[in-house]
Amino acid sequence: MPDVETTEGPIDADQLGRTLIHEHLMSASEAIRYHFPHLYDFDAERERSLGALRAVKEHGVDTFVDPGCMDLARDAALSKELAAEAGIQMVLCTGVYGQHYTFLPHHFQNRDEDYLADAFVHDIESDDGIQGTGVKAAFIKCAADEPGITEDVEKLHRAAARASNRTGRPIMAHSRPASKTGLDQMRIFTDEGVDPGTVQIAHTGDTDDLDHIEELLQTGCWIGLDRFGIDLFLPDDRRMPTFVELVSRGYTDRILLGCDAVANLDWFPPEVVAQLAPKWTHTHLFDEILPAAREAGVTDEQIRVMLEDNPKAWLTA
Repeated sequence: MPDVETTEGPIDADQLGRTLIHEHLMSASEAIRYHFPHLYDFDAERERSLGALRAVKEHGVDTFVDPGCMDLARDAALSKELAAEAGIQMVLCTGVYGQHYTFLPHHFQNRDEDYLADAFVHDIESDDGIQGTGVKAAFIKCAADEPGITEDVEKLHRAAARASNRTGRPIMAHSRPASKTGLDQMRIFTDEGVDPGTVQIAHTGDTDDLDHIEELLQTGCWIGLDRFGIDLFLPDDRRMPTFVELVSRGYTDRILLGCDAVANLDWFPPEVVAQLAPKWTHTHLFDEILPAAREAGVTDEQIRVMLEDNPKAWLTA
């Protein structure tokens, strides 16, 4: 099998084991952390991150895929340190989340797609790796949300596509099903010549519109049912029937699972997050979702495929 880059260097893809495909140690405001560090308790953040890694490891997780990138306070050195301490494999990415899903920083606004693609390729191929840590990116992250495909968002996606074509690395695209951005994102990737089988449209599970999901699947992409526990976007009692139905329709080998949980999120006060999403944890998938899926007829073998075979296949696509 091909290798997959981790915080400890490349490993054979067969070593990935049980893999959570979309979880975060950090989703934070980079500029605030840089300019006003007194607002943060970094020791407490470290302990929360370690707690998250150890908790999923207790559920048999071997690999933690963290799509934190620019605009989410990516810290490759800290991720490498925490993964080693927790005894878990971590897979990191390169890319840009996009400020308010609308625009790029002026530095990238005033340069072309290939310049931005070069930045991504550096994180993938340079011996320096991400942020000079030597850790290399295993995939490319981009995002489109409610504002849709703005000029800068299109530039970001075309740059991600070009970096993917140059390096062979897969793409994870944050999407907003309510706006059907996934279809627009796939059109851009296809226009750039990207193999659809290398693309994961994240957050597809934020809708129970099966017609839309099947239309997206017909493009040849992977889909992320990766936000269980975030009732703000769609409650679990609507996510679950969609999940079970997609499996029953034969899409087991196209589904990637997760909760998009964040150990350290600074976008809202902690008490607001607890009120809006009380079940939003890194272990919610194992505590409630998979047991409920089994009761609804999803087999252990199908779950194994979604947690082991599919992440491996996407990361090596």
